[in-house]
Amino acid sequence: MADARPAAVLFDMDGTLVDSEKLWSISLSDYAVHRGGELGVATREAMVGSNMSTSMRMLLADLGLPADPANVADAADWVEKRSAELFRQGLPWRPGAREALAQVRALGVPCALVTSTIRSLAEIALDTLGRDSFDVTVCGDEVDGRNKPDPEPYLRAARLLDVDPRRCVAVEDSPTGVSAAVAAGCTVVAVPCEVPLEPGERRVLLSSLESFDVPALSALLPDAVA
Repeated sequence: MADARPAAVLFDMDGTLVDSEKLWSISLSDYAVHRGGELGVATREAMVGSNMSTSMRMLLADLGLPADPANVADAADWVEKRSAELFRQGLPWRPGAREALAQVRALGVPCALVTSTIRSLAEIALDTLGRDSFDVTVCGDEVDGRNKPDPEPYLRAARLLDVDPRRCVAVEDSPTGVSAAVAAGCTVVAVPCEVPLEPGERRVLLSSLESFDVPALSALLPDAVA
């Protein structure tokens, strides 16, 4: 059975393991009000899966404000502080997420957290997720600006675990994250949360992580590669 297991399972965080996208919506909307505007629905949907600086540029543009580096930095700082307040109030698990993590750990499969969220906020989330749930964590401010949909976050996690990304299963909820994982060569479990996901190469669509099953997913991995 061990031969059928993936080399690692790589989990996204927001909207995948915890239902934090709704908290992000609150902090982003609060910032828009703070600046005298309102966050557009289409802009918010486009932000899902993006890193902080990209989201801030989109937010400022949506509000008709200059997206220069100073404004982006100020917006990021404001949203980070507001999000930290919300994260500390508690992060609800997505359906089946706690059990999916436990299943991976029980099977002894290496596990990584690969999130676009910055380290300071991810550390708060880890109080809920459990630091011992993951062998490595890769955050949005730790990939030298090569954020999702760039494959670098998933490639970095694979390097830290010393595994072939083509033998990994990634778990994602956003088009941006799915694109990153596919580009890295992973087989992707796509579980939509805030935005719909489309069928595509090397991905399995699930309605929730309640049907997550590592042995079944392992059968979808390509043959062992050199």
